[in-house]
Amino acid sequence: MANDHHNTAAEHHENAAKSHRKAAELHQQGSSDEAVKHSQQAHEHSTNAHKHSEQAHQTSTGGKKQ
Repeated sequence: MANDHHNTAAEHHENAAKSHRKAAELHQQGSSDEAVKHSQQAHEHSTNAHKHSEQAHQTSTGGKKQ
């Protein structure tokens, strides 16, 4: 189960990075509205990555704080 959370977190991290890169590209091109949309997507992916990382950690450690 922890492996599922790790994999899902990794996917969200990768998607966040892609969205960040696209937002930067669009900002550079002057497409502010589209850049903001991609920045928001990056934030959502980052938030989901964090959530799944925490779940993976709790599953891996049996809920123990280290």
